[in-house]
Amino acid sequence: MADTKYMKAEVGRGCAMGVTEQGEFVAVASGSCSKLEERDWLNDYPDNIPSDIVEVRFKNTRRGFYQNVNNLDVKEGDIVAVEASPGHDVGVVSLVGDMVARQIRRIGFRPFNNEYKKLYRHARPYDIERWQEAIAMEHETMIRSRQIAAEMGLDMKIGDVEYQADKNKAIFYYIAEGRVDFRELIKVFADQFHIRIEMKQIGARQEAGRIGGIGACGRELCCASWISSFSSVTTTAARIQDLALNPLKLAGQCSKLKCCLMYEYDTYADARRAMPRLREPLQVADGEYYLYKTDVLARTMSFSTSRDAIVNSKTISAQRVREILAANREGRKVDSLEAADVVALVAEPSYCVEEDSITRFDKRKRNKRKNKGNKQSQPQQQSQQQQPQQPQTQKPHDAEHNQHSADGNGGGGHHNGNNGRKGKHGNSHHRHRNHSHAPQQKTEA
Repeated sequence: MADTKYMKAEVGRGCAMGVTEQGEFVAVASGSCSKLEERDWLNDYPDNIPSDIVEVRFKNTRRGFYQNVNNLDVKEGDIVAVEASPGHDVGVVSLVGDMVARQIRRIGFRPFNNEYKKLYRHARPYDIERWQEAIAMEHETMIRSRQIAAEMGLDMKIGDVEYQADKNKAIFYYIAEGRVDFRELIKVFADQFHIRIEMKQIGARQEAGRIGGIGACGRELCCASWISSFSSVTTTAARIQDLALNPLKLAGQCSKLKCCLMYEYDTYADARRAMPRLREPLQVADGEYYLYKTDVLARTMSFSTSRDAIVNSKTISAQRVREILAANREGRKVDSLEAADVVALVAEPSYCVEEDSITRFDKRKRNKRKNKGNKQSQPQQQSQQQQPQQPQTQKPHDAEHNQHSADGNGGGGHHNGNNGRKGKHGNSHHRHRNHSHAPQQKTEA
């Protein structure tokens, strides 16, 4: 809003709050990526399922479905006041229209006594002001509740606190390995904070998603960005995908098995059903072959002639393995492990790029520095390198000198041509020719 002079984004709530120049409290939905951020892919289609139910999201993963009894014109991102028990609460509208009915069907939501809670109105400045006051109390309440739980010796951790917008009730999210008797704790909380208390247990994955972080893949944690419902992950998923059972690599930041182990589980499970099962080695004319590796996606199997080591390794297709197994069940041994009319499998590329030494750039820099220091000595070095080649060209010069002498010009014309040359090389060459031709001039005289 143009007249808003202060806006503050509330993490986990999907909105930003501020104060206008007139002193009114306002709240605006933010389009930042969050766990409950959803894409309405039916937005451009006409409404086929008329519904007065809307989905409203609150802090973290809490959301609810409310009935628009007053037929208000609400849309996604509106800040609304809804019914709570007791009192009222403030949240952000996240879904309207057809998607609400589909969402209810997907998650299996059942309202209490088949009656939905009511959507009262759009949030007023007074509602937002009290909502901000309640949010400001959450952190201090969480720290104090942790101290009380530790003093009572309870094996639990208070992970987060969410106040209702009217400050009549608070939800305490806690983490515990086993069952915790917190009946006395609730009484102490009620006396300490003078509100209604609701305890809600969350798992380690929900806690990691609430805190957030960066995974081993370099991206934001899936539980913090888009996963809102978690499925159980076991070591069976790692075994089917032929992953090493290393707890350090398979465990995520929540100390549980990574959720991404289930992303490709169905693909590997379907591919493994098509692979033949071996309980004994393959019987071939040149011996027995033992299975030591299976590539499920490539549908290939690797065999060795030794049970304890990889010797004479050969890789064949799963179809060829079935043929050999069928022959062995009939009591026959195949002549070769590989089919005679099948071309050998092409080795997989290693994708390794051959590169020079990593210090090749340093060498170039050193050469440049040397060249800068020896710029003045380069012409002298060139002249020294070219001087030993002069004796090879001595005979042509002598023939040229004799030709000039026969014409009557003598050595003078030749010397004049040398004087017209430029550079040190021409001068040194001129001196060299005078010295070499002096005896020949005396003989002609």
